[in-house]
Amino acid sequence: MSVKDIATDLIALCNAGGFLESGDKYWADEVVSLEPMGPMAETRGKAAVRGKGEWFSANHEMHSFVATGPYIHGDQFAVRFVADMTFKPTGERRTMDEIALYTVKDGKIVEERFLFGG
Repeated sequence: MSVKDIATDLIALCNAGGFLESGDKYWADEVVSLEPMGPMAETRGKAAVRGKGEWFSANHEMHSFVATGPYIHGDQFAVRFVADMTFKPTGERRTMDEIALYTVKDGKIVEERFLFGG
């Protein structure tokens, strides 16, 4: 699959609510997931990154979610995620607007890097 094919399918899966399914399909075994801050700022390995996603899903109620893109450059692509969600432990509702930058090697995502607005 091309980078564009992977990106287009990942976006479709995410928009259908298949966040973890997209990872199961496209993460490399040694994938690295990077956040700008927090206890999960760097997560390594497919099982650990899946666990991070499971934690996120269990702790957030999604009211709406849209993934747009892709924006492609060589072996990388970017996706914009906008979500209206509530953090269940506190009841805080907020809008998340982020860009995810993915790097692909041998048909698998080897790195995902999440960028937040300042």
